[in-house]
Amino acid sequence: MPVGITVTGGGYARTEGEIFLNPVLNIEDAEFSVDSYVLKFVHAFELLGKTAQISLADAYRVGRWEGTRDGAAITTERDGFSDPIVRFAVNLLGAPALKGSEFRDYRISHNNNTIVGAALILLLPFGEYMDDRLINLGNNRYTIRPQLGVLHSRGSWMMELTGSVWCFFDNDDFWNGNNLENSPLYTLQGHTIYTLKSKLWFSGSFGYGYGSESTINGVNKDDHQENILWAAAVGMPVSRKASLKFIWISKRTQEDLGSDSDSFAVAGSYIW
Repeated sequence: MPVGITVTGGGYARTEGEIFLNPVLNIEDAEFSVDSYVLKFVHAFELLGKTAQISLADAYRVGRWEGTRDGAAITTERDGFSDPIVRFAVNLLGAPALKGSEFRDYRISHNNNTIVGAALILLLPFGEYMDDRLINLGNNRYTIRPQLGVLHSRGSWMMELTGSVWCFFDNDDFWNGNNLENSPLYTLQGHTIYTLKSKLWFSGSFGYGYGSESTINGVNKDDHQENILWAAAVGMPVSRKASLKFIWISKRTQEDLGSDSDSFAVAGSYIW
């Protein structure tokens, strides 16, 4: 992004899936659906001659979870805000801090280019949370997620690879006063993007995550996650400053415990 640019955006996402729980809970056919309404703000600026960004995002969610326990139907619903996300990012290599026409000219003259960047994401524990419920929209704890990524562009193609580590603080008020700890979650994601001359673009993505094993009151639960994700998206300009994109994401657990889900989202953004 050119420095000095601000982007505001909003979107809607629908997620549906299945939950696979420990058999000792006697809960079967567990399913969920969540509608998310998201707002995001991004500002690009110069930091020591490099392009940097600061962004803030939050979502209002309406969810429903249902299943059977000992043959009887059970249902619960939640609505409220999720944990807000603050993200700081800086390009370390291949993207000098430029404005307007300078940025455009640099992109034209560097048709083949490699960018290396780093980011730090902070999830704030301000989302809807009830300590006497297992299902919540907020997590009641801070989460820090450092990222390191590389983006290579060649003509109309772009390839991106990003690694992240989710570092969880403790939730000391988990379900009636218990203490919840989680080991780090390690994730890797890759994207391939193709842009037409009309600025219409298409992307295909993959992701992998491993870790986040739970410990409750010092007792290890042997419930680490292993997930595979894939996604597709298409984006298009609506005007010189506005754009629209459509996204589909699928997640499948590789463990006996966890969840499978599919999400569809539509989002718009405006540059000013």
